[in-house]
Amino acid sequence: MKDNDSQGYLISKKYSYYVFVLIFLLYLFNYIDRMVVVSIFPFLHEAWGMSDTQCGLLVSAAYWAILIFSLPFSVLIDRWSRRKAIGIMAVLWSVATALCGITRNFTQLFFARTVIGIGEAGFAPGGTAIISAIFPEKKRAQIMGLWNASIPLGSALGIALGAIIAEHLGWRYAFWIVAIPGLVAGLIFFKIRDYKTIDLSRTVMEGSSTKAHTKMKARDIVMEFIGTPSLILTYFAFAGNLFVTTSLMSWLPTYFYRYEGVSMSKAGMMGGAVMILAIVGAPLGGFLADRWYRTTVHARLLFSSISSTATALILFTAFMFFGGTVQYIILLFGGMTAVAFVPAAAAVTQDVVHPGLRAISYSLCVIVQHILGSSIGPVFVGAVSDRYDILTALTIVPVFSLIAGVLFLAGSRYYKRDLAKVEKVTIDAEK
Repeated sequence: MKDNDSQGYLISKKYSYYVFVLIFLLYLFNYIDRMVVVSIFPFLHEAWGMSDTQCGLLVSAAYWAILIFSLPFSVLIDRWSRRKAIGIMAVLWSVATALCGITRNFTQLFFARTVIGIGEAGFAPGGTAIISAIFPEKKRAQIMGLWNASIPLGSALGIALGAIIAEHLGWRYAFWIVAIPGLVAGLIFFKIRDYKTIDLSRTVMEGSSTKAHTKMKARDIVMEFIGTPSLILTYFAFAGNLFVTTSLMSWLPTYFYRYEGVSMSKAGMMGGAVMILAIVGAPLGGFLADRWYRTTVHARLLFSSISSTATALILFTAFMFFGGTVQYIILLFGGMTAVAFVPAAAAVTQDVVHPGLRAISYSLCVIVQHILGSSIGPVFVGAVSDRYDILTALTIVPVFSLIAGVLFLAGSRYYKRDLAKVEKVTIDAEK
């Protein structure tokens, strides 16, 4: 049997891009809803007397929920329906975002933020699986790069819009207004064409030359992951980089507010501008990785290693040696490189596993990156800030990108071998 990746587009090229636009918009609204709380930190300080650690916990709450529910939801996605699961999740996280606007204390807001994370838990694995199925393998990192550009764009919009709305209408309105687009897009997503659920089988040899297909057992599925070193190392490298990007998204506005003495709306826009430049970094990273992939089979991991190391050096230089305008210009470059690794690394999580396990593969990546990265980063920065100051905390953060670079480099040694053992299957679209 042939892998669909060698056949080109699963559905028509035009319809593939229509589905992509919907998935892009949902990821955009996903991050707007997830990050809007960041620009509201000063208002919560004033209204409820919250500490920096508590503010960090509001960001981490969503990530903790994601890491808990990502795996069971990804199993549902791989074995049931991508479009139905994603549609339900989008409605849930949008409603939960709106509910944040009626909370009366930290506990209630923390709970509502947790529900947002539950709604978002399976979206990245489901969206990744759909993209991997409807676009050819040779374009996988490029498409992933375009898709992941929605992360910094959504984060920047969430931070900037939240600050503007909160200053002019009140912080509760920020939650209510940003919840609307995700709800609408989620309802539309129920109508797209999905691909048929893939049978979990593998090829085995019978005798000297006869091949047969047998259903994969639980042990076979487990070995699909733990027996793939390039995949495991990619998961941990992802975590190191997400520690950094989530910390920056969560705390740059507050850093600019305290050190530059600007209004929170301007600080939000400054922080958002740093991360929004990843719109350049993510697609460019995917494009360059796929170009290199044509001549070097493990290029996706090598590129991720280089971009991660570059990010560490840029951020450390900015926080350690500079301030003011020069520091901000350097941080803008850091915003471009910080997510350049994502499309290539995300493609690896799809390249080296059975096509029927792609959502699960990315969900495991999500779990690892949130346990060791996204859920810890904001709280770490908040805690160090409470003990010392926020500049000290942000100066430490780039170390984790450097660790990620080393892990990606180690994973590149195993990629070719892991790719060669992947099962080739036919992927069909729904009628």
